[in-house]
Amino acid sequence: MSPTPDARPARRIPWLALLPVLVFVALAGLFALRLSSGDPSRLPSALIGKQVPDFRLPAIEGMPGEGYSQADLKNGRVSVVNVFASWCVPCRDEHPFLMKIAQDARLKQAGVQMLGLNYKDDPKNAREFLAQYGNPYDRAGADRPGRAAIDWGVYGVPETFVVRGDGTIAYKQIGPITEENLRDRILPAIEAALKAGA
Repeated sequence: MSPTPDARPARRIPWLALLPVLVFVALAGLFALRLSSGDPSRLPSALIGKQVPDFRLPAIEGMPGEGYSQADLKNGRVSVVNVFASWCVPCRDEHPFLMKIAQDARLKQAGVQMLGLNYKDDPKNAREFLAQYGNPYDRAGADRPGRAAIDWGVYGVPETFVVRGDGTIAYKQIGPITEENLRDRILPAIEAALKAGA
C-alpha cells in the first residue's frame, strides 16, 4: 500500500538549530543569578591595608580652597574620602549621610577630615550640586579625566574610603552610604582608624 500524499514523515529540527536558543537561555540564567547573588559593597578591595596611591587633585574650578594630594592623607588625621559626581543619582541619596559624618562634633574634635573626589564632572555642575545639597568636604578635588579614581581602584560612583592617619586604606564602601552601612560599617571603621592612630 503506497503512502498518501498527506502522510509525509514529520520533519525533525536539527539540534544545531536549537543551540543558539540554549546558549541564550543559559547566559540569561547566569546573568540573573549574578544580579541577585549579593551585595556589591562586599566586593574585596586589593587596596585595603595598603597605602593610598600617589595622586594630586586640583580644587574644583571656581570653588574656594585647595585640592589635595597623597601627602594630605598622611598627616596623622583619619580621612573619609568620598568619590562623587553631580550626574550620579545614588550620590544624591547618600549625601545626607555624608553631611551627618561632617557635622558629627565628636568626629570633628577627633580631627577626622572629609575629602571629596569629584569624578569626571563638569565644574559648574559640581559647584551647583554642592550648593544645593550642602558641602560636607573640608577639601574637594576634581578628577575630570578619571585617572585618580582608577589609581584608587574605584568601580563606580559613589564609593567611600576610610584612611588611617598614616595613609593606609582601612575600609572601602562600594555604592551609596545608607543608614545601615553608616552605622554598621563606616562609623566603626572610622573609630578603628582613630584607635589605630592613637
